[in-house]
Amino acid sequence: MSEWVHVGQTSDIDEEDLIRFDHEDGRTFAVYNTEKGFFATDGFCTHEAQHLEDGLVIGTVIECPLHQGRFDVTNGRALSAPACVDLKTYPVKLEGDEIYIEI
Repeated sequence: MSEWVHVGQTSDIDEEDLIRFDHEDGRTFAVYNTEKGFFATDGFCTHEAQHLEDGLVIGTVIECPLHQGRFDVTNGRALSAPACVDLKTYPVKLEGDEIYIEI
């Protein structure tokens, strides 16, 4: 069963940046503000479980801060080694300035 969870306000995330969101169930997410809108993925890189919160966002790509693996945040696709497993993505909706993700 999925639910929409409030993760913050649009003003909480600068363009080409992200915030970390830790859910009460123990899961961690990354929520991005890109030129194409807001997106959400699992919070940890699929290569070595490094959190993406300190990664570099360029356009719609997040680069992991540990080994520089890159992912497309719009669909989770792994774009460069050493990352070869895609990130899970989550639907995002905006209600005014409020951001929600479906988990």
